[in-house]
Amino acid sequence: MIIYNVTINVDDSIHAQWREWIKEHIPQVLGTGLFSKALFTKVLVEEDMGGTTYSVQYFAHSKNALLKYQNEFASELQADGLKRFGDKMLAFRTELEVVDEFIVTKN
Repeated sequence: MIIYNVTINVDDSIHAQWREWIKEHIPQVLGTGLFSKALFTKVLVEEDMGGTTYSVQYFAHSKNALLKYQNEFASELQADGLKRFGDKMLAFRTELEVVDEFIVTKN
């Protein structure tokens, strides 16, 4: 499984509007059919640059599914956020491969 992690620092001046937008954006990304789920999390470490930092983790069906998303959908979907918020949000993306999963089971 491939996790497509998007970490976003959001300026305080647009925080409320950005939170509303991201609740629409995540379902649009999932609507491509290339991811099985997404987690929306708040980063608990304070950044020197200020603002609030979030992470959205999209779980891709495969590396090919992620490549298809990047080639066919990412530019348009990312452009919407840039158009709305410009330099008031800073995002970077990381691709992660799940090597193994450990689950706690009760005996």
